[in-house]
Amino acid sequence: MKDTLPQHGPSARIDKWLWAARVYKTRSLAVDAIKNSRVTVDGANVKPSHIVKEGQVVSVKKPPITYSFRILACIEQRVGAKLIPQVYENVTDPKQYELLEMSRISGFVDRARGTGRPTKKERRALDAFIEPAMFGFDDDDE
Repeated sequence: MKDTLPQHGPSARIDKWLWAARVYKTRSLAVDAIKNSRVTVDGANVKPSHIVKEGQVVSVKKPPITYSFRILACIEQRVGAKLIPQVYENVTDPKQYELLEMSRISGFVDRARGTGRPTKKERRALDAFIEPAMFGFDDDDE
């Protein structure tokens, strides 16, 4: 098993780099994110074919936070997870991680019973309770 990066040049396409650096699972997801202005290079929106160089900062919006990476190696072939520290340096603001933790705590991760959307059983019980008497319609009145 190799512990070195494959041959890489001085530049790479941003969509290929995002995929190769394992920021996105597929290249088409990377292209969609770039087209929807969720990826910026040095603060500017770019096209999927934009060429990036070592030292540039790539910002990726993945709600609720924005990740920032400094490019250390311009690769266009996907590498193993162990080699990622040689590809980019994570320069994300620590406040972004605090924001992520806050959203995780306040989110729907562990929903208490009875909160949020009713289950199918609870929905049927509500329908059975509301329908006959709610609107004053009785089958006996004619």
